[in-house]
Amino acid sequence: MATYGRNTLAHLIPVAILVVGAGSLAACGNGEAESGDGAGPDESRGVYAEVRAREVADAWDGSEAAGVWREGYHPVEDVVEPPEGGFHDEADERAFETGNFALRGGLPDLPREDGEVKWQRGGSLTLPLIGARQAYETLDRGDPDGPGLTVTGARLGEMTHATSRGPATVPAWLFTVEGYETSLTHAAVLPSASPAPPIDAARDPSGSELTALDGLVEVARDGRSVTVLAHHGACDDGPRVRVLETDGSVVLSASVAGAADGPCPGRRDIDPVEVELDRPVGERILLDAFTGRPVPYGRPDGTPAR
Repeated sequence: MATYGRNTLAHLIPVAILVVGAGSLAACGNGEAESGDGAGPDESRGVYAEVRAREVADAWDGSEAAGVWREGYHPVEDVVEPPEGGFHDEADERAFETGNFALRGGLPDLPREDGEVKWQRGGSLTLPLIGARQAYETLDRGDPDGPGLTVTGARLGEMTHATSRGPATVPAWLFTVEGYETSLTHAAVLPSASPAPPIDAARDPSGSELTALDGLVEVARDGRSVTVLAHHGACDDGPRVRVLETDGSVVLSASVAGAADGPCPGRRDIDPVEVELDRPVGERILLDAFTGRPVPYGRPDGTPAR
């Protein structure tokens, strides 16, 4: 999974074997990545996560599901691009991020049923096109807070963005935005469906040793780190994300560190955690050790991952 994020992304067998060589991690942002050596509570979770991660990697590497995934179209950065040069001011940036749009004028019908995704490294995939109205509705999420952006029309064109198979050129809707000379661009094809995983989700007996990741934010341009979203509560030391690298996959194991005993507010925070890798991601599959599935790009609420 090579790339090239523009704006600088899931964990169990008896603990009979301590897997060696799980890869190194670095701390960043509000969360922390770590290797999990030692003997305290967080360290024992690391052993548990490491064994689960090996099980997930063994299930995926060389599997039919992995082959299906690698043939698909899976973006690893936003499928929406602001007008060239960005927005004029903070108000327009906020309108974009909160989905505060208005439509003045009509939107065109689909000129054809299908479009072609073309990878720069070779290969292509034909997928159904989505209509301009459907694409617009993903932008306009109905938040009327403050000034909004006004769309006055659209036409079908192309855009290039990062995917799990490297940069790809895809059909895109080019929206005309009042006050801007260049278009706001939205991919006109949907990501490929994720294949059925070759392993079930983890059954965490403690409810805290492993947690599901909340999404992929970015793959660094050199592929040597990924940034993911992980959640935690109000009475802990934040999320931890460990990594196991194999030739075919990169398995990320999220957990919560330092949870305090006793009553605690029911707040759920989501923080970005940067995970450093021993070698570039390439076309390896980013997997969530808890769910046993590929880590999806974006935030769980559908807002831009930036």
